[in-house]
Amino acid sequence: MTTTLPPSLLATLPGTAYTDPAVFAHEQELIFERMWFCAVRASDVADAGDFRTVTVGRESVIVVRGHDGAVNAFFNVCRHRGARVCTEEAGSVKRTLRCQYHAWSYDLDGRLVAAPNLVHMPDIDRVAFGLRPAHTREWLGYVWVCVADEPPSFSDDVVGAVVTRLGDVASIDRYALQDLAVGAHIRYDVRANWKLIIENFMECYHCSTIHPELVSVLPEFAKGYAAQYFVGHGAEFGPRIEGFTVDGSPGHGTIPTLAPEQDRRYYAVTVRPNLFINLVPDHAILMRMTPLAADRTIVECDWLFQPHIVAQGRDLTASVELFDRVNRQDFDACELCQPAMSSRAYAGGGVLVPSEHHLADFHAWLSARLSPTSPAHD
Repeated sequence: MTTTLPPSLLATLPGTAYTDPAVFAHEQELIFERMWFCAVRASDVADAGDFRTVTVGRESVIVVRGHDGAVNAFFNVCRHRGARVCTEEAGSVKRTLRCQYHAWSYDLDGRLVAAPNLVHMPDIDRVAFGLRPAHTREWLGYVWVCVADEPPSFSDDVVGAVVTRLGDVASIDRYALQDLAVGAHIRYDVRANWKLIIENFMECYHCSTIHPELVSVLPEFAKGYAAQYFVGHGAEFGPRIEGFTVDGSPGHGTIPTLAPEQDRRYYAVTVRPNLFINLVPDHAILMRMTPLAADRTIVECDWLFQPHIVAQGRDLTASVELFDRVNRQDFDACELCQPAMSSRAYAGGGVLVPSEHHLADFHAWLSARLSPTSPAHD
């Protein structure tokens, strides 16, 4: 911004931060390839041999359940000539991951177990020439992956983000997310930069404008202050609202381990760089974001309910429809902004009003991660 701003306004990032392929590549390297990335729901790789391929930064990664029950992750690169080992997004194998090019085959722990004429190459170390591993953790019912040589502290970066928002880890533990079942899953292909999606999720200045259903359920959002703005705060349901549903009708009971103060409230948490957590009394909504280009982001959204609710085949439409509408409204807004990011009128960026000032913390974090003096460059 070239204009001197009054104290009520703060500057945003410049437009090029959302459009420049070089900026995006820098972010892929120093953020998504250095941090813990929420990759898949653990139940998606429930049995030995179940695998999913995910994009982490510029890398393709295989997430697979091993014979010992542990989840492993490997770079999706054959050690022979570099072909993709797994070409499908999801699948299941009995014993090995097999490259289609020259039939090099790897055990589920990554060890090289077979290849044409391998017996005539006794000097090949089958561990050293196995698939290159990535770091994994399981938490909240999800598999987290880090492709950095040395991962950052999971406790500080991931668990710490939840504690910073909710006040303690017990607050999220009460939802028992690892025990919930997927009641619905929707994949959104958003034609917008990943930062626009994060910024949108973190503020509610727009809520009264584009989210009539959400504001009806959570009337305090009409004031423009996002629930994430205050540590430990959950937005309270309206007085005549019975559940977190599109019409305020009753949901599906209450997760029995919740504290009384968590009933009839909505909590939102952002775990950088790619996870959004939404918590309500009877279910949770977790959204994983995968940036594919400066102007394209995939968002996978899981609606999680108590297992018996899903097993009984209950109608979840009213619960799913509420946040599906919110998502589509949000993503439409982000796609509305994306073309203008390359306009000369936005070259210097825009402004943040007081209820958005906390977004400046995200911008400062981003700048620090991308700074030449950041530890991420080491």
